[in-house]
Amino acid sequence: MENKWLTPIQSLATSGARAVESFAIDGARYLVIAQLARDIPGSPAHMNGGDSDIEAQRFRWTDDAFVAAGTLPLAGGEDVEYFEIGARRFLATAGIRSGKGPYAYDCEAIVYEWIGERWVPLQRIPTFAAKQWRAFSIDERYFLALAQGVAIDGVAPEHPRTSRIFEWDGERFAPHQDVGGLWGYDWIHASFGREHYVAYADHVCGSTIYRWNGASFESFQTFHEKGGRTFRFFEADDAWWMVHVNLLSHTTLYRFDGVRFVETQRLGDAGCRELCMIDGERGRYLLCLRFITGTPQAPVVETESELFRWAGAGFDRIETLATSAATDATTFVEGGRRYVVVSNSLSRDLRFGTTSTVYRFHG
Repeated sequence: MENKWLTPIQSLATSGARAVESFAIDGARYLVIAQLARDIPGSPAHMNGGDSDIEAQRFRWTDDAFVAAGTLPLAGGEDVEYFEIGARRFLATAGIRSGKGPYAYDCEAIVYEWIGERWVPLQRIPTFAAKQWRAFSIDERYFLALAQGVAIDGVAPEHPRTSRIFEWDGERFAPHQDVGGLWGYDWIHASFGREHYVAYADHVCGSTIYRWNGASFESFQTFHEKGGRTFRFFEADDAWWMVHVNLLSHTTLYRFDGVRFVETQRLGDAGCRELCMIDGERGRYLLCLRFITGTPQAPVVETESELFRWAGAGFDRIETLATSAATDATTFVEGGRRYVVVSNSLSRDLRFGTTSTVYRFHG
């Protein structure tokens, strides 16, 4: 059955794709895809195996499609974050590991700056099992939050292991605050009224929303269950809402009651990894990217992701789309049309070589 809301228009050959980031510089549209690993011929399939000495793929939008535009070094790629400070453009990369097994989880994250139509390394930051960067600003202060860490028997980090927030000092990003956590996955910034918040998702230590006090981030509300992956915040119908993804249990919509976030609606069971909020011409949409269920030792690849539409006090599911261990999505507008790019990370037989997809969005 043909999808009503998302029409696939292009397949991109990727390998263990973990993140997609689209941005525009001087009128040109770019896409960067972080990749975890490539398959090793003759080796058994395993979602945490493979050759992680790989690169991030770069594309440029040309004639209504993406064309290859080179690569960036990014072993064990998990994330790419584009952001701007004034007229300067930056790209922060994060990789969880390097090698072909055994793997090294002490790595370096590189912050690049766009100079002379190319990405030039500006800063190298020691990381341990890095998963995701998130850039945000509060007033005239610029921050870069790193979610990192993993708890694996026999792996002892040499680099700082906890998730951290860095602040721009005019020349580089300097450490601002450590928040603990052993297995960080994501940060999301949000503001409501005059308050600023950042939400941190952790796989083993619970996920926490922090509130800015003018000097640092203080714990505001914690979700203690394991499996945290990400958050999204939005305002609608005179209320403040939040969606929290837990890979191991469920995806949940919360409403802020003036004191805390209160559970309002279950949007799906275990298996969701990431969210993409889409502000379309006909409403607000939420794309839930479904990754795996089961365990890393016996994973079940999720082959459908879900599209929801805001219905006034909650979301209605309006469509499913075929994906393959989906990990991320990004949306953009070009030529008056909205597009969505979804990264797929594993095939049904747990091989990394699987395509990611560009869709035209009809909402």
